[in-house]
Amino acid sequence: MPQAFRNTLLTLRDLIVSAGPLAFLALGLLVAAYWWLNPNPPNQVTLATGPAQSAYEEFGKRYQKALAADGIEVVLLPSDGSSANLQLLREGKADVAFVQGGTAALQPDDPEQLVSLGSLFVEPVWLFYRADSALKVAASGRLDSLRQLRGLRVNVGSEGSGVPTLMDRLLDANRVEKGQVKLSRLEQTPATMAFLAGKLDALVFASAPESLMVQMLLQTPGVHLMDFAQHEAYGRKFPFLTPVTLPRGVVDLAGNVPAQDVRLVASTTSLLAREGTHPALLTLFAQNAQTLHGSAGWFNRAREFPSTRHSELPIAKEGERAINEPVPLLQRYLPFWIANLVERMWLVLGILLAVMLPLSRVVPPIYQFRVRSRVFRWYGRLREIENDLESGKALPQDLLVALDTLEAHVEKVSVPLSYADELYALRNHIHLVRRKLLRT
Repeated sequence: MPQAFRNTLLTLRDLIVSAGPLAFLALGLLVAAYWWLNPNPPNQVTLATGPAQSAYEEFGKRYQKALAADGIEVVLLPSDGSSANLQLLREGKADVAFVQGGTAALQPDDPEQLVSLGSLFVEPVWLFYRADSALKVAASGRLDSLRQLRGLRVNVGSEGSGVPTLMDRLLDANRVEKGQVKLSRLEQTPATMAFLAGKLDALVFASAPESLMVQMLLQTPGVHLMDFAQHEAYGRKFPFLTPVTLPRGVVDLAGNVPAQDVRLVASTTSLLAREGTHPALLTLFAQNAQTLHGSAGWFNRAREFPSTRHSELPIAKEGERAINEPVPLLQRYLPFWIANLVERMWLVLGILLAVMLPLSRVVPPIYQFRVRSRVFRWYGRLREIENDLESGKALPQDLLVALDTLEAHVEKVSVPLSYADELYALRNHIHLVRRKLLRT
């Protein structure tokens, strides 16, 4: 092996041994910080959606596709609607869920267990009625008040949807007693089939306009959408309701559907999550919400949603950041998991750097001590030989043998070139002692 290469290897070995304890300390602190912060999210998350063919189900599929691009599997959990979703969050069966404002009763400990990622879209209260049924209570064949529902067969949805709770509050506000309206609580699909078959007079559900059921009923002959003439009053009386207007022709411009503006009341749907859900997952949902819900719709302008308004629960900091701040710089150029790791670990890395820099100053002295000790430790043996010579404790020929053995060991010592002067100094001192022995 060439001597230059051997010297290089020796120098590297000394550096590694000298800096090893410090490197292990840094690595240990980094592993501990990684374990404590848990920066990388789990690769699976459960999203509670809603009934089949609902807007919740459709949006759930969009989130599933969007998060799959970042390696996160979104498991869709169907449910009856908002109330059921809220219960699934409380029970820990879902990590994230769509919940409609005002349709589910919050519990006192919900603000401590749940957070909101912002309002996503408005969900009007769609009250469809049959034209022939409306003629029984209104000569015009048009309904514009909940008081006109007296005596009609009205389906308000299943318990889990939250719409029954909302309708009870609205009917009560109109002083319509429960027995005056024949309420049923069928699920959306069988209720729609019964409605179209003439077994129900009216059908109520709250859903985004993207719902296939809404799209179909808006264009079904003989079916009308109730105009909430007092929609502004509803918005003032119930803080979770917003007055909205379905513009004339927005469903079908060529067919002029609807034929005139329809006044409606709507609640806002939020994306709620359990408090313990991984922050990186919340960030992914909140950021993708900007794309999935930021475009213009029937009831909102572009970039009006997601929003921090109309929230009944505290807004998570991840949702606040995604809504009010631009996409972080690292996420624009790096894969999400790398950017997330750096963003969540940068503070720890900074602290680690601040701690390790002062400690790193001990590495050069340790390295110097380690290299010089290979030379200096033989001076002790050389001093013993010289002392034995001066005191006469050993015969000169025995001391010469001991000196030859010492010199043989020193010739095998190898040090970096920067410390070669000390090695040659040791050899000179050995020769000095040899000359003294020879004189004796």
